[in-house]
Amino acid sequence: MKYEFTEDDLQEIEKIKAKYPEVKAATLPALWVAQNRFGHVNSDVQKLVAETLELPEAHVHGVATFYTQYYKEEKGKFVLDVCTCLSCQLCGGYDVLERAEEKLGIKAGETTDDGMFTLNEVECLGACGYAPMLQITNDKYVNNLTPEKIESLIEDLKAGKTPEYEQIEMPLRKVK
Repeated sequence: MKYEFTEDDLQEIEKIKAKYPEVKAATLPALWVAQNRFGHVNSDVQKLVAETLELPEAHVHGVATFYTQYYKEEKGKFVLDVCTCLSCQLCGGYDVLERAEEKLGIKAGETTDDGMFTLNEVECLGACGYAPMLQITNDKYVNNLTPEKIESLIEDLKAGKTPEYEQIEMPLRKVK
């Protein structure tokens, strides 16, 4: 497959480049443009980004492979990153992951045959106070999960309903 940016993508990348004194600084946001366009940044897409930014392919590859948020291979429409780090683990993260595997008929690291879901087991996503939790395709967090809540989430996503952003209030503590 030959990958090409649209004119809109190229205009967006030019705007990004204009924000920085050095073009290397535009690598991360340009990779986001690419991932939003193609759904991943495999080696061919990385090459396209490097050519577009007029940077060495090795630099773009290094950036893309360093960050787990860039998908180096095709993924499902919805990527469910289930946290199983300590806080989530202690609060039922593995139960949530197991229920998602059962519901989707796949194991962590796999994609459903219809290409709709990829399920990942991931390390800390930085929302330990709301454990167990997951992230949907590098975007929305779903907090305080239960096995039942993950089933409902999957059904909603299948029906085209994505969850709203969840505002979680933290009580203010007085410093003495």
